Amino acid sequence: MEPVLTLIANPATADLTADLSGAAARALEAAGAVPAETDWLAAGIACDIPFEAPVTDGLREAVRRALDGAPVDLAIQPRAGRRKALLVADMDSTIVTGETLDDLADAVGLRERIAPITARTMAGELDFAQSLRARVAMLAGLPLAALGEARAAVELTPGARTLVQTMKAHGAYTALVSGGFTHFTGHVRERCGFDEDRANRFELRDGQLSGAVVEPILDRDAKLQTLERLCREKGLPPSAACSVGDGANDIAMLQAAGLGVAFRGKPAARAATAFRVDHGDLTALLYLQGYRGPDFVA
Repeated sequence: MEPVLTLIANPATADLTADLSGAAARALEAAGAVPAETDWLAAGIACDIPFEAPVTDGLREAVRRALDGAPVDLAIQPRAGRRKALLVADMDSTIVTGETLDDLADAVGLRERIAPITARTMAGELDFAQSLRARVAMLAGLPLAALGEARAAVELTPGARTLVQTMKAHGAYTALVSGGFTHFTGHVRERCGFDEDRANRFELRDGQLSGAVVEPILDRDAKLQTLERLCREKGLPPSAACSVGDGANDIAMLQAAGLGVAFRGKPAARAATAFRVDHGDLTALLYLQGYRGPDFVA
């Protein structure tokens, strides 16, 4: 099965040059591969370089060295079967730019206490369920109006809607699965056009947060189970799924998917996945699947 090297730059800078793609092709050749002609998916942003050779970690590192620190993401995978029929995406720091629970903590002046706990949790240093209960407990008494204000301030990550809309236009099913809360995922689902969303639920009492989370908590295992369930329901093998996330609680679903991408990932997620996007926006996931710029749906 012929492999392909994909190079992707951030669309905001479009600084993937012919010199960089040429350096990558020469690195493949020096490592014993036989590269074919470069196929540009979007000028200055993304290209494919098909080649003949066994895929090894050494091959990836040879290309990475040839790029010499350029802000370009790279991936090597089989060319056949790249386009996926299922997308399962994390929300916080992936589909949206921030951590919604941290943003909500601003309403009661608790960001400085809650945000460090969130960061340690996403790094895999703390148990997710225990951490979530502890953080939500600090928000007891917060009125529902504050939820609405925080929700209105949520910013989509560049490329998020295009990723979802393009995959849907080509027949894929899309799901937003978050360890965050339905007050936010429902809003983000509508803005991006996801087919469904799953997340945790705040316990409410007299129009305020009680400080508890409705059990059971949706954690890393639940994310994996959602991907597996959707594969069963759609009659798809996991190899036909794309998943994306940034934190330690995303690792299981990233590893289970045929294309599991650590997006601006924490070190634990980056180390556990074969695919990562450190420089591009979320349209990088489309280029990884072989989509071209003109295929995109906004």
